Amino acid sequence: MKAIISHDIDHITVSEHLFRDIILPKYFMRMHIELFSGKISTREYILRWSDIFKNKWQNIDELITFNNINKVPSSFFVAVNKGVGLNYSNLSAAVWIEQMLNRKCELAIHGIAFDDQKHIQDEYNLFQHLTNQSQFGIRMHYVRNTENTYQMLAKAGYLYDSTEHAFKNPYKIGAMWEFPFQIMDGWVIENYKSWQSMNLEQAKQNTIKLIDKAAQSNIQFLGIDFHDRYFSHSFKTWLEWYMWLVEYLKGNGVEFVNFKQAIQELESYDAHGK
Repeated sequence: MKAIISHDIDHITVSEHLFRDIILPKYFMRMHIELFSGKISTREYILRWSDIFKNKWQNIDELITFNNINKVPSSFFVAVNKGVGLNYSNLSAAVWIEQMLNRKCELAIHGIAFDDQKHIQDEYNLFQHLTNQSQFGIRMHYVRNTENTYQMLAKAGYLYDSTEHAFKNPYKIGAMWEFPFQIMDGWVIENYKSWQSMNLEQAKQNTIKLIDKAAQSNIQFLGIDFHDRYFSHSFKTWLEWYMWLVEYLKGNGVEFVNFKQAIQELESYDAHGK
């Protein structure tokens, strides 16, 4: 089993949410629930206020550096449209897109359009124009989909999609590869709540169970989604969970690849029948 770790870019600044959505009120409620329930320390609480005053809700550079040190290919899903609490501009995104490309990261789109072929195609064309890439993949924001979404994505020309959450191996839809993923940071640490409900040790044990399930299911590529925003001491449990996860996988002989490397391996397998 190999692992594909990818990162969804949901936020860049705090100010992008001012008067546009209810992300900030929800965030304030969440951090107070986590403080008073003992899930975060006073230091984390103060650091979260510091992030607000610094207008910084991304940790892309720090995450790329950590990944490079640990030989984890950095794969990012970046949005070019707004929707469901995602409000950064294409100008803001372009700054980080340039850095990601310069630092040899795999760059894909964090999709907003999921139920209309024209909107899906328009989004594909816009991302292609902004990144000057000929082949790239997608993951839907909030993993939204309908029974026709994957077929529409394939028709639009995407190389791969990683929206499906399932213990299944990659498979093809037309010319597009579908990479189901098995582990998302929020689902492990929040445990289906809107705030942190698991401590670090509980999160580790739940994650090990998911990894073991993937191994028992003969999963070729373990899919992991970790949001860059949480690679910060403002979210100590999330930060330590991600660093532990990378070390745990390395310690168990799991190799890290990105989606394009996995596709090369799958297509080589098909070509040689091995």
